[in-house]
Formats: sequence, structure tokens, C-alpha cells
Amino acid sequence: MSAAPVKVPPQTVLVLGAYGLIGAEVCAALFRAGHLVRAAGRDPDAAAKRLPDLPFVALDMAQLTDSGDWAAPLDGVDVVVNCAGALQDGARDSLEPLHHHALAALAQAAKTRDTLVIQISAIGADLDSPLVFLASKARGDAALLASGARAVVFRPGLVLAQGAYGGTALVRLLAAVPYLQPLALPNAQMQCVSATDVADAVVKAVAGYVPTGQIFDLVETSPQSLRDIIAGHRAALGFNPARREWVAPDWMLGVTGWVADKLGHLGWRSPLRSTATKVLRYDLTGDPTPWNSHDRPLPEMPAILKNLNLGPEHRLQARMALLMPICVAVLALFWAFSGLMGLISLDRAAAQLTAQGWGDGMARASVVFWSLIDMALAVALLWRPWAQRACLGMIAVCLIYLGLGTLVTPAMWLDPLGPLPKIAPALVLSLVTWALLEER
Repeated sequence: MSAAPVKVPPQTVLVLGAYGLIGAEVCAALFRAGHLVRAAGRDPDAAAKRLPDLPFVALDMAQLTDSGDWAAPLDGVDVVVNCAGALQDGARDSLEPLHHHALAALAQAAKTRDTLVIQISAIGADLDSPLVFLASKARGDAALLASGARAVVFRPGLVLAQGAYGGTALVRLLAAVPYLQPLALPNAQMQCVSATDVADAVVKAVAGYVPTGQIFDLVETSPQSLRDIIAGHRAALGFNPARREWVAPDWMLGVTGWVADKLGHLGWRSPLRSTATKVLRYDLTGDPTPWNSHDRPLPEMPAILKNLNLGPEHRLQARMALLMPICVAVLALFWAFSGLMGLISLDRAAAQLTAQGWGDGMARASVVFWSLIDMALAVALLWRPWAQRACLGMIAVCLIYLGLGTLVTPAMWLDPLGPLPKIAPALVLSLVTWALLEER
């Protein structure tokens, strides 16, 4: 085992993708080490929620593809840590500019300023990979190392942390399924790493303890099967062991990935997208030898999970992640069906109002108007950037229905089919879904 990290004066460190799973851990570790941390990313609201005490730099890395674009972000910066990344192209992300072109431009700008660049890449990144995610990561790594800038590339395996996002969120979601354990590619091999250990490696690199110009795979020594990883999480989260196991056939993975990709164009960043399953087919394994010869071997998965101290809040998070897509689907279908039935049963619905003295034209116009509102809310819920606002709209419309229904047709409270009482569960489900849709 090597000596303790070299003590250095506080550095000004710009962390790209600062409020992500790895980025937030890196920011916290650098702050504890006494460095001056600047958080950077696209979403100031997300940064304010997760990193309220750090100065924020608003930037979209994928747009900074010329070295001159980095002049302002790098002003007064000693070190850049790039934690930004995306799984595949979608409504919000374009992989080649983000992973390759922007990093190449950053490398050129950093070289002229002698700024250290620490790149958080991905295990399995290879120029010959058929996956755009891994190939674009590899092209960015290669451009950085070839630029002549002072640089270190870390390639972590499956990152386990207190929080969960992407692959780790999917693992916890699957572990939360009661009684039955659904699996896909159960024998796929992975090597895990703690987010804390990734952050510690970054702190050591900032201190000059890690040699530049090299790539280090940050992984445990022994690969784990996906079956064992999910079983380990099930135990660590405190869920009962599964009574039965169900392995999804390959064709179902293809269908699921296709659906998740289509939803990606609506802004839903599902961990079930096709790239995730394709990555698993190639395994997520690396070579720990370069890091182990330089520093202590990284902990194995059982030790990582034990140190995370997963508790009731993490169990609840896993169960809510399991329920969220179900709640969204049920709400969208309910409101779409409600609006459609209003149009199909226009005469009957309008008769409820004409019986209270409304004119026929006004009654029909009211039914059509609110039916279209219902259907518009269902559509808005499916567009991820509007989903939470759609839930608030549903809550408002439910309250309007209850208020107007009580004033105009109070007898409907005693209707055997209970049209007014049934609005209450829809209101509550809209409120619950609004909370589940909270961004990380």
C-alpha cells in the first residue's frame, strides 16, 4: 500500500455534472478536503436542491465544442472534474458532442492554462465498441489523453451509493419486487465500486497523488453476476428473500428497450433503455491491476453494501421507484378515458346539466370543454418536462369538479355509481404521483 496523499494548497475545482450520483459525491469529498468547489451543470434548480452551499456555474457541456467556449468556465480554475454523461441519445442528450467533442475542446483549453482534467469515464469504454455510449466515451478519453493536457481518466464500474440513479436505481427497483424476483441476463458479469471510493480517487488525483496520462479502472477485484448483485441489494435493503425467480426472455428485453427508447424521446430517462441491456451483454468488467498496484484494492460488493447502511428510507425509495411508472400509466389512462367517455356519452352527460336548468348548447359546450381538458392533461402527463405540472393541473381540475358538482348537481353525491366520490381517489393519486416525479 502506498503512502498517504500529498498535502497541497486548496485548489479551485470545477465539477461538471456536479449534482449527479458521482458528481455530488465528488463535490462533497473535495469540499471536505478543503478545496474551493464550483458546481456546474444545466439545471440550477437541481444544483440548488442537492448542493445548496456551493457556487453554481450554468453550462450545457454539449454546447461547448470549441476550445474558446471554455475560456469563461475555466477562469480561475486549477482542476476540472468531468462527471457529466448520458446513457444514450434522447430529447435532452446527444452523446457524441457531450462525451467526445466537448471533452476534446476542454482538453485543448486546459492545456493552454495547465489545468488538470480528471475524467470520469465508464468501464468498458472502447473505440471499437458497437455501442455509441461506450465508443463515444472512449473517443473522449482518447482525445483528452492525446491533447497533451495534464489528465487522469477513471473508469468506474457499477457505482453504488446512498442515492440511486440509472443502473443502481434499476437494481433497487428489481430488489423491491415482493415474492417474485424478476431478472434479465442474470449471469451478466459486473464489478462494483463505491461512489465514496470514486470520490476519494478524485481527491487523490487533485492532490497530485495519481500519475497523469493514465487510465485507471475503479472496480472491485472479483466480478459479480447480476443475480448476485440484486440478491445482495435485496438483503442489504432488508427485503425478504424472493420465493421464486423469473428470468425475462431475450425478446422481451428487446421490446422493453424499444418502448423505453420511445419514452426517452418524451423526456423519460428510463434505466431500461436499449443501451443498458446491450451494455450488460458485453459485461461491465475491467482490470483493477493498475489501480491495485498504485493504491489499496477497492472493497468488494458485500463490504460496499454493508458500509452504505441502507435503511427504511432506501426501502421506501425502492418501492416508490417501482410504483412510479404504474401511477403515471394509471393516471394517464384514467384521464384519457374520462375525457373520451365524456365525448362518447355527450348526450347523457349534457342531460345531467340540462336537468338543472342549463341550456342545451351551454351544457354540451361545457361537457366538450372539460372532456378536452381531461384528455389534454393525460397527454401532458406523458411529456416528462410537463409531468409534474400536469399532476398539479389534475389536482386543480379534481377540486373544480368537486366544487362545481356539489353546487350544480349535489344529487350526484348519492348516485349509485358515485361519480363525485370517485374523484377523491383520482385527486390523491395525482398528488402522490406529483411527489414521485420529483427530480433527483
